[in-house]
Amino acid sequence: MSAKNYISLNGLSNLQNELKHLHEVERPKIVETVRWAASNGDRSENGDYIYGKKKLREIDRRIRHLMRSIQTAVPVNFLERNGEKSPKIFFGATVWFSRGEEKPEKIVILGKDEIDSGKGHVSWVSPIAKVLLGKKAGDEVLFRVPSGEILVSIEKVSYEQIN
Repeated sequence: MSAKNYISLNGLSNLQNELKHLHEVERPKIVETVRWAASNGDRSENGDYIYGKKKLREIDRRIRHLMRSIQTAVPVNFLERNGEKSPKIFFGATVWFSRGEEKPEKIVILGKDEIDSGKGHVSWVSPIAKVLLGKKAGDEVLFRVPSGEILVSIEKVSYEQIN
């Protein structure tokens, strides 16, 4: 049995929008390009045809992935936790933590299909999230890294709308 595919309501909407865009815009455009390229004759040396078929396979692969993710998704409305006094860290939490004297870092614990390191979005099954889940502001936890262990101090926990 595989792990649950938890996802935020916004994340599920984003996956559905991407699937719709691929089905209704991207795929038909590439199919038309492949059709045109195929009508030009020799397909073995036809760059437009070869590239188009490759692009079509990539789109179809992404569509299958999105369909699987949407079908197995377990949407979570974590905003219901907003305003809790001393909230614990669960799915959807925005967490500020620090390591020693370093400036606090911010992460948001979301689903595996919502990972975006540039925004600090991590999966709920990531190593850092696993260490933080169930804890609250003021707690300190040990986080294992290849070079040893790091003491992480949880500064703040909140539940906010994610864009």
